[in-house]
Amino acid sequence: MTADHTTAAPATSPSIRDGAFGHATGLVCRECGATQEIGPHYVCTDCFGPLEIKYDFPAVTREQIEAGPANIWRYKALLPVPDDIEASPNLEPGFTRLLEAKNLAAELGLAKLWVKDDSTNPTNSFKDRVVACALSAAREFGSKVFACPSTGNLANAVAAAGARAGIKTVVFIPSNLETPKKVNSAIYTENLVAVDGNYDDVNKLASEIAGEEDGWAFVNVNVRPFYAEGSKTLGYEIAEQLGWRLPDQIVIPVASGSQLTKVHKSFRELVALGLVEDKPVKIFGAQATGCSPVSEAFREGWDVVRPQRPDTIAKSLAIGNPADGIYVLDICRETGGAVADISDDEVRQGIVLLARTEGIFTETAGGTTIGVLKKLVETGQLDPELETVVINTGHGLKTLDAVSDLVGPVATIAPTYDAFVAAGIA
Repeated sequence: MTADHTTAAPATSPSIRDGAFGHATGLVCRECGATQEIGPHYVCTDCFGPLEIKYDFPAVTREQIEAGPANIWRYKALLPVPDDIEASPNLEPGFTRLLEAKNLAAELGLAKLWVKDDSTNPTNSFKDRVVACALSAAREFGSKVFACPSTGNLANAVAAAGARAGIKTVVFIPSNLETPKKVNSAIYTENLVAVDGNYDDVNKLASEIAGEEDGWAFVNVNVRPFYAEGSKTLGYEIAEQLGWRLPDQIVIPVASGSQLTKVHKSFRELVALGLVEDKPVKIFGAQATGCSPVSEAFREGWDVVRPQRPDTIAKSLAIGNPADGIYVLDICRETGGAVADISDDEVRQGIVLLARTEGIFTETAGGTTIGVLKKLVETGQLDPELETVVINTGHGLKTLDAVSDLVGPVATIAPTYDAFVAAGIA
C-alpha cells in the first residue's frame, strides 16, 4: 500500500545504495503534493512547503513486528531505514514502558489513564527516537558531520548517537540552557556551541550553516523529513502495548509540533495497514503559557500561528515559531481535541504531581503535559470517562532547577528518637 500519496515511482540518487531508505520511495510536499527524489532536502522546490517521506509499504503483520528487537527497529518496515539497520552502531532507543497511572487517574478523576514514559531512553528523552532515524539518513548520505540546533534534549541525543556511531558531532544550543542539559551534551562531544539567543535564533544559524557547508547533516534541518519519522514509533508502541488498539484520547507536548503530527500519522498508518481497528482518537496539545503560539491560535480561532518570544521554564518546549504549528491546529480541531497552555507555576506543580502519584520524575515538558491534562479535565475539554494516554518525553534530572525550591527535607533533626518524635513525622 502507499501512504499519504499514490503517485511517483521510487527515485533515488545513483550514489545511494539500494534499500538505503527501506520502503521510502521519495519525498512529497505537505502543501502542494509535489514529489522529488530522496536526498538531504526539506523544502519543496515548487512551493517551499515542508517535505515528508513517501512510502510504498509492504504487507506487515503484528507477528512480524512482535518478533523484532525490543526497540524502534521492530518497526523498521515502516521507517526510512535499511533492513540491516541493526548492524549499524546506534543507541537502539524505544519500546519504553507504558504504565497504567491509577493513582494519578484517581487524583484527576479519570477512569483510565496511561503514561508513555520516554524518560527511560538512552539519553533520557524521546529525542533518541528521532535522532536514530536521522543518523541512519546521515550515514546513507555519506555525511561527515552530524549536527543540530537544540533546546537541550536533542543536543544530548545527537552528541551521544554520534559518539556511538563514530561520526563528528557539533551541537548548537541557546547559551541560557539549563546546566544539566549542557553537561549531558558536552560529556559526549567536544563540539558543544552555545549561542547568545533563543532557540529560533539558534535554528536560523543552523539553517545558514547547512546551506553553506557541504556534508553537514543537521538532523532537524536538512534531514528533517527522515528525523521526524522517528516520532511515529511512539504511536506504534502505544498501540502495540495497549494490545493492538488505539486510545480514546492522547495528550502530547508541543514544541515544533512534529511529535504530535507524527503520532497522529502513526495511528492512521496502523489503521491503513490493518494492524489496528479504526476509531476516533481525540488529540490534545500542551504548551507552557510563556511560549504558547499554537495554544493561542487554537483559543482565538486563528488559522495561522503567530510567533512568540519564549519566556518559560519549559525550555524544551520554547520554540516561538513552531514549524508544524499549523498542522497541530488542524489535527486537534479535526479530531475533537484542543491545544491548551499553563503557567510556569502549574508546570512545576505538574512535575511534583506526577512524581508523587506515579513515581515518575519528569522534566518541565512533562510537567507541562501533566498540568495541561489536569486543566483539560477541569475545563471539561477532555472526557474523564474515556481511556487517555499522556506522553512523558524526558527525565526530571535534566531540569532540577525548576523544582529545587519546591521540594526538600521536611525537617532537619538531631540523630535521636526524641527529635524524630518532636518533629511530628510519625
